[in-house]
Amino acid sequence: MNEVESASLMQGLAERGWEVADTPCYADLYILNTCAVTAEAERKSRQAVARLRAFNPHAPVLVCGCASEHSPNDFLSREGVTVVGGTGRKDKLLQLLDKAGAYCEREQAFCELPFPKTFKTRAFLRIQDGCNRFCSYCIIPYLRGRTRSRSLASVLEEAERASAREIVLTGIDISSYQDGEADLTALVKALGKYRDKRFRFGSLEPCVITPEFLSAVKQAGNFAPHFHLSLQSGSTRVLRAMNRHYTREDYLARCALVYEAFPGAAITTDIIVGFPGETEEEFLESLSIIGEAGLARVHAFPYSSREGTAAAKLKQVSGAVKKERMGRMLREASRAEQAYLQKFAGREEVVLFERDGGYTGNYIRVYCDGAEEGAFCRVRLSEPFRDGMKGEILA
Repeated sequence: MNEVESASLMQGLAERGWEVADTPCYADLYILNTCAVTAEAERKSRQAVARLRAFNPHAPVLVCGCASEHSPNDFLSREGVTVVGGTGRKDKLLQLLDKAGAYCEREQAFCELPFPKTFKTRAFLRIQDGCNRFCSYCIIPYLRGRTRSRSLASVLEEAERASAREIVLTGIDISSYQDGEADLTALVKALGKYRDKRFRFGSLEPCVITPEFLSAVKQAGNFAPHFHLSLQSGSTRVLRAMNRHYTREDYLARCALVYEAFPGAAITTDIIVGFPGETEEEFLESLSIIGEAGLARVHAFPYSSREGTAAAKLKQVSGAVKKERMGRMLREASRAEQAYLQKFAGREEVVLFERDGGYTGNYIRVYCDGAEEGAFCRVRLSEPFRDGMKGEILA
């Protein structure tokens, strides 16, 4: 979300005649889009002000995003910071380039930003913002506000204008997408007309995986068979403590529906290790569900206490225990990924190539010679290599 919002701000600046850079350098003006998903991310966001001013101490710094929504005065008090906004009305920042002060406006409706410039291969299309789920470990709903969706017409307009060959639907909780009567299933059906592009989902909640949804994805024909289904824990008790509204059995049932509709699909996920109160037996449930669900890739990370969330008040698991469990989790995740890749040795897949390799629809990274950036090619996969597989382009 921060990446696509930053790209929109860059486009807005370019339309106003600015020359824009997306890496730190000498500049006449800096805009810092911050993150607060963890306390460490918020700390780094604050430190970034000084790093930017080292390039040009006379340039004003404008700040927006989750960290400044959470602690606006921490930024406004820093030397060189002239404007501080929050997560809402980021478009307003473009109107305040020569102003000073603070504003934090909580949005009731989806905030439209300039359409970001897109390139040959992949673009991110922002369809939703905010979250109503209030998972006990997450501060984002308090900072981003309640869920709100972009209009179907606006989503389709940006999808049509985008020059990228693949478009990733993104948001804070895209599973909650709702524009009037149109939900995520309706959006999938509407995007089915853009056959020259491949679409991919960002993170999905297990609840969105229904026969109707999967049927729409299949009939659209231009969606990648890759489903990132947030898990967080393989233990039903821990899921309840996380305020996640499904059980271990529910998750496995949703995975089974995916494989029934798309036999070669990649299901990827996130798992939190060492959530407060997690026992060894409950951790083992998280380990075992990786194989039971046939997961292709696992993003595992240790629980990080976030002040202001319900989980921060619970009894914490020690750092040593979290570190030891993370080691086991990463080894199991690596084993599962290699097992998934091995199933595709000798198979033919369509790959969209980027500068260094490319990706199949089911998100296998492929390396081979002779590929042109931005091209879809049929490739025969051979063996696991680096973080993906070797391949040979077929004539």
